[in-house]
Amino acid sequence: MLARNAESLFWIGRYIERAEYTARILDVAVHQLLEDATVDPDRTSRVLLRVLSIEPPEEELDVWSVTERVAFGRDHGGSIVDSISRARENARGAREVASTEMWECLNSTYNGLAAAERAARALGPHEFCHYITDRAAMFAGLSDSTLSRDDGYRFLLLGRSIERVDMTVRLLLSRAGDRTSSPAWVTVLRSAGAHDPYLRTHRGVLDANQIAQFILLDRLFPRSVFHSLRVAETCLQELDQRPNSRFAARQEAHRLLGRARSELEFLPATVLLEDLPSRLLWLQETCHEVGEAVALQYFHAESWVSWTGLHGRNGSRVEETV
Repeated sequence: MLARNAESLFWIGRYIERAEYTARILDVAVHQLLEDATVDPDRTSRVLLRVLSIEPPEEELDVWSVTERVAFGRDHGGSIVDSISRARENARGAREVASTEMWECLNSTYNGLAAAERAARALGPHEFCHYITDRAAMFAGLSDSTLSRDDGYRFLLLGRSIERVDMTVRLLLSRAGDRTSSPAWVTVLRSAGAHDPYLRTHRGVLDANQIAQFILLDRLFPRSVFHSLRVAETCLQELDQRPNSRFAARQEAHRLLGRARSELEFLPATVLLEDLPSRLLWLQETCHEVGEAVALQYFHAESWVSWTGLHGRNGSRVEETV
């Protein structure tokens, strides 16, 4: 597969996952601000922006101002509209490897953003968040059902899994300093789409340690950090077609993912909340390093050739690599 197509599919997976998670986080935050009069809108909005790595403004924030930046912002990266736009641009450059259904889904999602934004301004931010999560779920279903299980699908799934780990870690970081009895831990479950699966698993008992354990370590929940790391590790293992060496380590990205997965796999659940912020920051940094390692290993472009206008002795043009 061409490096540019692999890179496009990788980033399509990341941007769609980022848009969906951002919509989930925003939806839960807006409901919290509207339903709980004791919540400080400015402080909660700034925590949300910090989680999403969006620079907060100097003026005081409320429900609509934070929605404007997180959902519709076009002058900075990280907003939902920006993620959908970037995913569509990558899909335009990879039409030969993406299915027609995937492209039509992304293109119609992009074209429907304006109408969804108008509906949100008239009826509330939930309308826009619901539109994004529905379209992201449709795209995920279409990619799973219309792509052959070849390298293209693996790069798409790899990008989705790495971004899922990163966004889930951001969610937990927003609550890592809260007391274990804080009701805010429930918002983590709702933002990650884990509320119902968690209640069924733990019989309705809401406990901070069990919530963190479920989000980080659960083997069966597809949005848990451990499950996403294992999926990403499998993708890299299938992409690496070199003969297995008895002693040599695999490529750097695979090594980083394997270390993070094993760190969580053998971590005692009783000490999970101990030094949780440092552990989450390490996982976030690992995601960044894995992204760079994958880019270096698979997306490194060869130097391109251009005409210099020089001529050889026989009058022919001479190529120069730049």
